[in-house]
Amino acid sequence: MDDESFARLSSYVTREYGIKLPANKRSMLESRLNKKVKSLGMDNYKQFLDHIFSDEEKQGDLLHVIDLITTNKTDFFREPEHFKFLSGTFLPAWSEQAGRPAMNVWSAGCSSGEEPYTLVMVLEEFRRRNPVFHYSLLASDVSIRMIQAAFKGVYTLDKIAAISNEMRRAYFLRSKTQPDLVRVKPEYRKKIHYRRINFMDDGFGLIKHDYDIIFCRNVLIYFDKATQERVIRKFAEHLRPGGLLFLGHSESIMGMNVPFRQLRPTVYQVMA
Repeated sequence: MDDESFARLSSYVTREYGIKLPANKRSMLESRLNKKVKSLGMDNYKQFLDHIFSDEEKQGDLLHVIDLITTNKTDFFREPEHFKFLSGTFLPAWSEQAGRPAMNVWSAGCSSGEEPYTLVMVLEEFRRRNPVFHYSLLASDVSIRMIQAAFKGVYTLDKIAAISNEMRRAYFLRSKTQPDLVRVKPEYRKKIHYRRINFMDDGFGLIKHDYDIIFCRNVLIYFDKATQERVIRKFAEHLRPGGLLFLGHSESIMGMNVPFRQLRPTVYQVMA
């Protein structure tokens, strides 16, 4: 990839999606895009970029390229202390307050679905002990490919190795034709609503002050500090009073002018 093409692509991705692409990411970009360039019969990256940035391709090949560029790494019950705090502390306290509507939860940056399905398991286990509890769960990602994978809810056995046998039986079905695969049971797949959301969009296309919990873990690490702060302020606008924001273990709001107070490591509560 020539210097001009790399600069053109990286500046676009940063401007439109907030994702930093410094010079040391050039080889990663090439490895992910070379197959796509060849499949289109292009001779060079300038020709390729002219193609994907053309008006007729901005909703086609360009979105596919964004899918290839984004990094998607996740696991079931990743950073388990978050889920212990949610089920053991926050959910009981939240449900004790009279007149609560259904809890609204947003998995922002859902990747291939492990996080929102973990949330379904945690929320369902709590609901079984508290039948009056109800919830709604939104999962979003900038990658259409990841949303499609999450919607299918199909995983290899090694992906669910950390989940107890009891919960595996409750929430997953073993494939009859491919014994190394499992699928989330349909009644739990239906619990999640999916949307493609770009964090650079004003308001995210969502109703403000409508969520009790937002999980956005290990996504902001790809943004610069100023962009992180803007996104976190928008998250605050979408949380109900007392709502929680969960960030990844390597993320922090330290030094930011944002309306949150820390409750636990990487767990923040919006201030009224």
